[in-house]
Amino acid sequence: MTFLITFGVMLAVIAIMAVGVIFGRNAIKGSCGGGKSAAECICTEKCDKRKKYEAEQAAKAQA
Repeated sequence: MTFLITFGVMLAVIAIMAVGVIFGRNAIKGSCGGGKSAAECICTEKCDKRKKYEAEQAAKAQA
């Protein structure tokens, strides 16, 4: 019984978060990306993965 209550509560929390994201249309904070393409970055400070990606793109552009 405890399992079912816990599962129901967790399911409700996930559903509420999903509805908030869908209707809020805000990007999830802390992500490096979230835009429609890889060229868009919503971060104020870029993560290591994004810095590496941009360095690779710059190297390809120069070649």
